[in-house]
Amino acid sequence: MNPAPTPTSDRLSDYLTADAVVDHEHPSIRALADVLHPGVDDPAEAAETAFLFVRDEVEHVIDAGDPRVTWRASDVLRERVGICHAKAHLLAALLRAQGIPAGFCYQELSALHGLNAVYLHGKWSRLDARGNRTGAGGEFSLDVEKLAWPVDLARGERDLPEIHPAPAPVVVDFLMTVEPGPGWYEKGLPRTL
Repeated sequence: MNPAPTPTSDRLSDYLTADAVVDHEHPSIRALADVLHPGVDDPAEAAETAFLFVRDEVEHVIDAGDPRVTWRASDVLRERVGICHAKAHLLAALLRAQGIPAGFCYQELSALHGLNAVYLHGKWSRLDARGNRTGAGGEFSLDVEKLAWPVDLARGERDLPEIHPAPAPVVVDFLMTVEPGPGWYEKGLPRTL
């Protein structure tokens, strides 16, 4: 059983901020957030629409065999490609643009895997919009976690329950400095925070 998601900040406003990575004030992010949330009263419905967009309309670089590196949410949206961390940056931006608190969570698998948590109906729920090709199985659910990858404790994998307001600096630093090209994600993607 996965540990309960736990925010590292007790201020919901920290999970709504914009920065250089989660640039939800960018015109393209705002425009898409408006399209994905046209007059919907239920924020959970808006969150699911944003989740499905990121999961299904933005390719995962490994599945697509794409050599590009994206990290800023607006760039992920423009290029429509990103690794799990980049897709999490975009999902957080789309949710925050709609006033829905969203944070960042991690799993220590063969490499550090990035996903999100969303605050809806008075509780945090983790969501994994990685994409469902190559055996991944992430689904939108606020009640039962349906993440892309199960943690294999026998292999030394860990599920990290912390919900961070900002992406992990080690991830952002890697994405900002790695050279694009085939298999770039195999060149030092962090294994741990």
